[in-house]
Amino acid sequence: MTNFELFTLPNAVALAQTVASAWISEVETASHAGAPQFVALSGGRIARQFFAAVVELAKARNVSFAPVHFFWADERCVPPTDAESNFAIAYDHLLDPLKIASGQIHRIPGELNPQKAAVTAAAELGRVVPGTQNGQPTLDIVFLGMGEDGHVASIFPGEPEGVILDRSIYRAVTATKPPPHRITLGYRMIGAARQVWVLASGPGKEQALRESLATAGRTPLARVLRLRSHTKVFSDIPIR
Repeated sequence: MTNFELFTLPNAVALAQTVASAWISEVETASHAGAPQFVALSGGRIARQFFAAVVELAKARNVSFAPVHFFWADERCVPPTDAESNFAIAYDHLLDPLKIASGQIHRIPGELNPQKAAVTAAAELGRVVPGTQNGQPTLDIVFLGMGEDGHVASIFPGEPEGVILDRSIYRAVTATKPPPHRITLGYRMIGAARQVWVLASGPGKEQALRESLATAGRTPLARVLRLRSHTKVFSDIPIR
């Protein structure tokens, strides 16, 4: 595929710092333009390092995150203080250190019934994020990790091809790894984002990344890449 850029970094630290610096530049641009920025965060092993790098660089460069509204690409169906919560990781390592105002934080209520949580989160995103002419809310940046099976957000392998046509903003899913009950952005929401940045990091993921970048790849990440005209993939995974 030629619709993605692959940035290869030597290790997770370099990856986190590179993406953090690039994002802070995007925040500065939005701030100078007086425009809001709507982003969706993800969890995963690289998240803590990435968030810590953002905090360090933002403070060093004296960058305000006042223009940024924070959403999530996915969430586990657990309370917001649970160690498994993607919100909890972001709050502890990014939002609280940067003193982000509560009005800029739009978490997925994972403590609710999964279907209700998806509907509630979708309504909140639709309320805050402007839509296109066809009514599709459009996020500015979606940050994604990648699992050992090529999953992104909480979109796992094995779903039928038709799920790509689902226009739900968020949907409830049953994951193939614990915790099983989750809420995720739909393929169409990720595909419609102005930018998607994938942070592919960690051992045991070489085969998944190789397949995801192949033209006929069948992983969830491969499906996302085919939906889009351009995606940035930042990786510390050696593939041959």
